[in-house]
Amino acid sequence: MAMPVRRHRGGGLQERPVWAPTPLSPLVEFDELLNQMSGLLESTVGAAPAVAWTPLADVSESEDAFHIEIELPGVKSKDIDVEANGPELVVTGEIKERERKGVLRRSTRRVGAFEYRLRLPGELDAQNIKAEMHDGVLSITVPKAEAARPRRVQISESGESAGEDAAQSGAETGGGTTTA
Repeated sequence: MAMPVRRHRGGGLQERPVWAPTPLSPLVEFDELLNQMSGLLESTVGAAPAVAWTPLADVSESEDAFHIEIELPGVKSKDIDVEANGPELVVTGEIKERERKGVLRRSTRRVGAFEYRLRLPGELDAQNIKAEMHDGVLSITVPKAEAARPRRVQISESGESAGEDAAQSGAETGGGTTTA
């Protein structure tokens, strides 16, 4: 079986097995292609405005509040704004690029402005919203308004036993059937 052959810079031949990995994976090549295309687009049209990205989050609901946990590793609480406007909760901020020494070979961390918007059902108690940052997770508790909280309704008995109770109480008070 013939093996693929690749030429060296020095002009000599080098055999490479078919199964050997290439120095660049297809994903790296695709990423480079996207960077080149965006550079070409920016040079002809101009720089595109920065778009805010959305961080990962979990939203849960209990009887008395909504609980939101947003992953924001490396973000300081002073760089985050939490606003409630009616039923909508908006969390905005920015992850700043760290100053580095040396050459950065690869970066997959998100930097720049972020925005998380959430529309919650029902009425909210905006005055008692609490937010806490711990281990890179922003935890927000949004209490429900008293009117929006579920209420337990007592169910009264009706039917035969209720009719018997009424007849019993009528007999005790001297009421009953009269004959003419």
